[in-house]
Amino acid sequence: MLSIKKPFIIVLLSVCFLSVSAVAQKINHLDVNGKKTGIWKKFYKNGKLRYKGQFKDGREVGTFKFYENTASTQPVIVKEFKGNKALVKFYDFDGKLKSKGEMIGKKREGKWEYYFSNGKLFSEEFYVNGKLNGILKNYYSNGKITEETEYKEGKKNGVSKIYANDGVLIEETNYLNGVLNGFAKYFDLKGNLIEEGTYNNGRRSNDWMFYDNGNAVKSTKRRIILNKNNKVISPNKNN
Repeated sequence: MLSIKKPFIIVLLSVCFLSVSAVAQKINHLDVNGKKTGIWKKFYKNGKLRYKGQFKDGREVGTFKFYENTASTQPVIVKEFKGNKALVKFYDFDGKLKSKGEMIGKKREGKWEYYFSNGKLFSEEFYVNGKLNGILKNYYSNGKITEETEYKEGKKNGVSKIYANDGVLIEETNYLNGVLNGFAKYFDLKGNLIEEGTYNNGRRSNDWMFYDNGNAVKSTKRRIILNKNNKVISPNKNN
């Protein structure tokens, strides 16, 4: 009897194992309510894996990995879902971390960090409902800060400071709704004040003071040249 029962038990266990495995491997499945459930995988037209992850009651849970259409080995985006938030990490093709932060839906939320290719911190940003809010900080590759700027609802609002790569402050301005407004100072690469004055709606107003070795040399409404990001390119002393 024992010799008959043993093979029977082995066969039964094998069948159960295969059944469980089949259920576990089932992908792209909808539950009785028509909502995504279990493991899901999507592919590009060329057959490369686009993403893989798991759903429960139609919502993403756990880890999702996203790939470029040229390769399905190294994910370029990894999302860790917890409730309505997801910790998101972006990678380059070599697997080096480019940026990370939280998202709610498709909008960035809270602190985001960006990195140079060598892994050093490049930028720190803060978001509320997908828009920049708080102090943005950018860094040189040597670790020194290059910019500190206050943002509100996606626009520059408040103080903005620009530094040389040795840490010397070379520009301090104020913004209102993304436009230069208020008092401003500009310094040379040694940190010496070279000009100061006030902006009104992006234009220089009132008198501006200019300095040479710390001594005031002129008071005028001289114009400076700005690039598209409102950064000083060079003062124009003849205007």
